[in-house]
Amino acid sequence: MSQPLLSIKNLSVNFSDEERTTAAVKGISFDLEAGKTLALVGESGSGKSVSALSILKLLPYPQASHPSGQIFFKGEDILAADEKRLRQIRGGRIGMIFQEPMTSLNPLHNIERQIGEVLELHQTFNGNGKARGKANGVRRRVIELLEMVGLPDASERLKAYPHELSGGQRQRVMIAMALAAEPDILIADEPTTALDVTIQAQILELLQQLQKKLGMAILLITHDLGIVREVADNVCVMHQGELVESGTCEAILQSPQHSYTQELINATPSGDAVPVPNTNELLVCAKNLRVWFPIKRGVMQKTVDHIKAVDGIDFELLKGRTLGIVGESGSGKTTLGLAIARLINSEGDIIFGQQPIHNLNQKNMRPFRRDIQMVFQDPYGSLSPRMSIRQIIDEGLEIHSQQNADQRNLQIEKTLQEVGLDPGICDRYPHEFSGGQRQRIAIARALVLQPKLIILDEPTSALDRSVQRQIVNLLRDLQQKYQIGYLFISHDLSVVRALSHHIIVMKDGKVVEQGDTQQIFTSPQHSYTKALINAAY
Repeated sequence: MSQPLLSIKNLSVNFSDEERTTAAVKGISFDLEAGKTLALVGESGSGKSVSALSILKLLPYPQASHPSGQIFFKGEDILAADEKRLRQIRGGRIGMIFQEPMTSLNPLHNIERQIGEVLELHQTFNGNGKARGKANGVRRRVIELLEMVGLPDASERLKAYPHELSGGQRQRVMIAMALAAEPDILIADEPTTALDVTIQAQILELLQQLQKKLGMAILLITHDLGIVREVADNVCVMHQGELVESGTCEAILQSPQHSYTQELINATPSGDAVPVPNTNELLVCAKNLRVWFPIKRGVMQKTVDHIKAVDGIDFELLKGRTLGIVGESGSGKTTLGLAIARLINSEGDIIFGQQPIHNLNQKNMRPFRRDIQMVFQDPYGSLSPRMSIRQIIDEGLEIHSQQNADQRNLQIEKTLQEVGLDPGICDRYPHEFSGGQRQRIAIARALVLQPKLIILDEPTSALDRSVQRQIVNLLRDLQQKYQIGYLFISHDLSVVRALSHHIIVMKDGKVVEQGDTQQIFTSPQHSYTKALINAAY
């Protein structure tokens, strides 16, 4: 039996502050063999990323410590290595793709400089030693790497900054950086989280192709078992810092032994939207809705063209029903939601109830704000870090209701209970909660005003599957109880299928197909819809 490329033995990780010590990882052991893919699976807080960051000693030391364990890379104990040796291993022998490329890439440097920095540090370019030759060698290698990861027009993108690239393109740049020094191991930490299903499929296919080409081993960290099924050879399941089950991918997914593994496998949102009579009153109607953004050029900033984010869309939504809006990033989904909420300017007709609202100014729109609420994609970004949970939820009530402070507090506590939270959290702050809890708080903020319509923009995209299922069940229950209409914007088709009565599929600002949920999933007509469904399932 040959020696594994990477061997983790009895690894523990503690985090300490002045008040207490928290055990994040508790004595885990696993091996990664050359050319193989090992998936480290579990929900947020299970210790997956902490374990991976330990391999490269990237944790915030000295707050982090290792009370036990060894990490052997080709027989060398990394935990015992000095800083000079670690710099050679990091990015050189072991590369890492971080979870969020937008925050992992330097916003002040173009992509040529960022990838070139890795090449220069590990001296993996073909220059002649002189300054000009070195620069040309680095540039050639950067272009090769960008072409290898499938970034279109690679040579023309060298001077692009991260904000000028899409999510999928940024992820490809991160992969190019991780592969720059041709590492033996690639650690991929949630490499497809929040990406469109088609982009996810492309990234996973890319990683598999590069693995075959370069002979790398991959340590894949994910909470998505669909991804694991596609790419992993072996699986380790983590729960609350412990390794509860490990084995081949087939054995784990076909015959899971541990109850937690069984829960993970069964956690995909399922079921169907609760049937609603077609005789329900019309809640929202959009006719020929358009949102065009002007492209201006020249000294006089003359409009030369338009970006047609939403281009002539019609739909109807009945009271108590959910309209699912699906499509890739840039298809116009979120822009459509913002237009219906009258948060951006649009052309065309928007009828809410029996009242046209498309021509109303902000002052005249204000009475409708109570009835039209929005839940944003990132609850951490949309909840003020300086306000307590009580203040966040009370803000809308204070503006739109005639209740006194005591009555509003009772309403806040009742709403928190309805979304599955303890009213005792009212005086805490957003950073003290998990992603799923913050999303419940965001839903409570919208629900407390008892709206007729809630626009949900990717509310489950960055959540664990089990938490996604909880949120979907919660939204179903609230809709049935209060007959709320939902505009549900998502690229996750399993979530859309579980919640929506009707679906519209968007591409490049237009609706390419729409129909009942069952019809869309069982007999899609448009090639783009078929591609989305094939990528998701």
